[in-house]
Amino acid sequence: MKFIVCDDYNEMSKEAAAIAAAQIKEKSNTVLGLATGSTPVGMYKELIEMNKKGEISFKDVVTYNLDEYYPISPENNQSYRYFMNENLFNHIDIDMDNTHVLNGLADDPEKECESFDKAIEEAGFVDLQVLGIGRNGHIAFNEPDSILYAGTHVTGLTQNTIEANSRFFDSVDQVPTKALTMGIGSILKAEKIIILISGKDKKEALKKLKGEFIDPQCPATMLMAHRNVTVICDKEAWND
Repeated sequence: MKFIVCDDYNEMSKEAAAIAAAQIKEKSNTVLGLATGSTPVGMYKELIEMNKKGEISFKDVVTYNLDEYYPISPENNQSYRYFMNENLFNHIDIDMDNTHVLNGLADDPEKECESFDKAIEEAGFVDLQVLGIGRNGHIAFNEPDSILYAGTHVTGLTQNTIEANSRFFDSVDQVPTKALTMGIGSILKAEKIIILISGKDKKEALKKLKGEFIDPQCPATMLMAHRNVTVICDKEAWND
């Protein structure tokens, strides 16, 4: 596991964008795994600027997002499909048919999850997976537990995560209590992984990533089992 410590959030975002851009330049039909939440927004802004300047093109890029609330409409402004459209897809030259976000209104959510994993496999798996991390160490919506799912699945959200995400809703009661999410096994199938960690409130989670133990109570530590993971963080998260 490689660690890149940046001075601040902006530098971290630029570093992450540079890695993503290099991947796209190397392979024009790159399969990107993407994350939502506030942490990757800076990286997405950098990629948008690179695209506008003609430095990179997303015309052949294929994307798969980690997760989506359930149930939620793609048109809902708190859905992750809406988030991705607003923060990246609507501003770059990507083919919308090449962007994949789990369907928050799927009649059969288990089948939706199964089909999602199959689609990623048929695409040749993810070349570069972008991750954030929760305060409790969750990645995607894989919450701390005694056992963790391998594949994409339906999951309940912990109160910790519901409260953390309530800042995006009018009230905590509006936050969905379930989600569809890629599992740990699905994530670890990516060729390369970068995980972005910013802010003092992520310090404890990062400390466990810097440790020696894989612990399902901190799902991000499962990344220690992967051969090519780069942690990109700011000094606020890094400093003990």
